[in-house]
Amino acid sequence: MLIGVPKEIKTNENRIALVPAGAEALVSAGHSVMVERGAGLGSGFTDEQYTAVGATIHDVEEVWARAEMIMKVKEPIAVEYARTRPGQLLFTYFHFAADEALTRAMLASGAVCVTYETVQLPSGELPLLTPMSEVAGRMAIQAGAKYLERYYGGRGMLLGGVPGVAPANVLVIGGGVVGTNSAKMAAGLGARVTILDTSLERLRYLSDVMPANVEMIYSNRHNLLEKLALADVVVGAVLLPGAKAPKLIKRADLKEMKPGSVIVDVAVDQGGCVETIRPTTHEDPIYEIDGVIHYGVANMPGGVPRTSTLALTNATFPYAMRLARLGWKEACRQDPSLALGLNVVNGQVVYGGVAEAFDLPLVDVASVLA
Repeated sequence: MLIGVPKEIKTNENRIALVPAGAEALVSAGHSVMVERGAGLGSGFTDEQYTAVGATIHDVEEVWARAEMIMKVKEPIAVEYARTRPGQLLFTYFHFAADEALTRAMLASGAVCVTYETVQLPSGELPLLTPMSEVAGRMAIQAGAKYLERYYGGRGMLLGGVPGVAPANVLVIGGGVVGTNSAKMAAGLGARVTILDTSLERLRYLSDVMPANVEMIYSNRHNLLEKLALADVVVGAVLLPGAKAPKLIKRADLKEMKPGSVIVDVAVDQGGCVETIRPTTHEDPIYEIDGVIHYGVANMPGGVPRTSTLALTNATFPYAMRLARLGWKEACRQDPSLALGLNVVNGQVVYGGVAEAFDLPLVDVASVLA
């Protein structure tokens, strides 16, 4: 298979979908790898490192025009829509349910879209989302601590306090991968942490593994409002795979929060769990509503591209190799977890959360694999 790796062009996105070691493995297996010139520089990988293992370097138009499979990190943006062609396989994060324009563009393109975020193991684990959720969860606390500083309009608090001065209160909404990593980081810095989740099984597990400065509370509206009023930093860590995140914090709820408190909504790429959140960038990450600072960077791991690229490609590469070796149909027939990554195929929606989000017809994925 001819595999293309374009440079990421979303604002301040410096990750790359394939490292030189992965390119070497694909070439050794008989595939061809085309990398856009300079695509790896943001993650510390030079063109020479790719050519040394057998990949070739091209301009962006040639990569898109020739490649049978495009490997990316972030969803195509508007300028890339027209570069996508019928039957071309795209393997990347899409988060379709939060972006109707992207969904309709990919439907119109006739491409086959396999999304990292909905590949799901029988256990329920999302193996291609997990590494970036780990990074984003940890970065959420770094961001919360930073914007809690008075210079940025925050309450002027040190997250962990000092002897004789109480630490900040951190509220984490959701006890999944993002929430767990956020809580670990916040607790490690000495904050008082509360995790809200609706799964008692998950809360019991977290109770066993978290330190004493983390409390686990069942998530309902009453408990959310009670903890929201006490919080200095709130991390939105809610995920419904392949679907829009529920709006748990309403506009009116902000008036119950402390002036200068900070919301970091990691769910923003799925629409966010805060009614007032909107996507922001690393260049312009925050805004204020009703005295509460909102951080809505939709590609948080792009801020630490070296770590993120290595963590992501460790997870995605085995699936990319399978897609290259077998083709998307046979690879998805053989691996039901990978088949769950199919969202849009040849102008049809085959994933329920996407169809529901935009009231589009849903085609049974089994019919496109037949």
